[in-house]
This record gives sequence, structure tokens and C-alpha cells, in this order.
Amino acid sequence: MHKMVVLYPEPTDPDHFRDYYVTTHLPLVTQMPGLLAWRYSFDVAAAQGQTPYFAVFEAEFADAAAMGAATASPEGRRVSADVTNYATGGAVVIHYPVQGGTD
Repeated sequence: MHKMVVLYPEPTDPDHFRDYYVTTHLPLVTQMPGLLAWRYSFDVAAAQGQTPYFAVFEAEFADAAAMGAATASPEGRRVSADVTNYATGGAVVIHYPVQGGTD
């Protein structure tokens, strides 16, 4: 399994972010080919101190090739292009193969 995580710093308009993300962006995400599972949260907390992130998103793919194909697809390009419509604080995208443990 391969996971993509998107970390969102605080936006200039948190209410717009939440509304747009749920009503517009996530429906685009669900159209990405090869997407096995996804989840998000607006309740991001740090173990100590203040969190540098407002929201987090996780997506799961069978492997890195499936993730690459999804992000390169027309649907994936639409998802990427849409980020500027709500994430005024930017976005940090990381991905990695998942090893060990249970889900």
C-alpha cells in the first residue's frame, strides 16, 4: 500500500476552506482512479504546543505506480489545480509506502 498525506497550514478564511473542501474539493478527489480509501480532519492537534496545520488529508493507493497514475490522470490534475481555490495557506504533500502493522 502507498499513502499520500496532505497537510494544510492555517488558511486566511477557515470557514471558506471547510465549506469549499467538503462541497467541492472532496467530490473531485473521489473521482481519482485507483483511490482505495481516503479520510480527512479539521481537528488537527499537536502532541505538545500548537499545531502548524489546520487540516489533514490521507489517501491510499495500491502502490506508488497507482498513485502516480492517479495524480497524472485528468481527474488528478483537476484535484491539484483546485487546491488554490481554498488552501490560501498552501499545502504540504508527502507520500510513502506503508510497511508493517495492521490497518
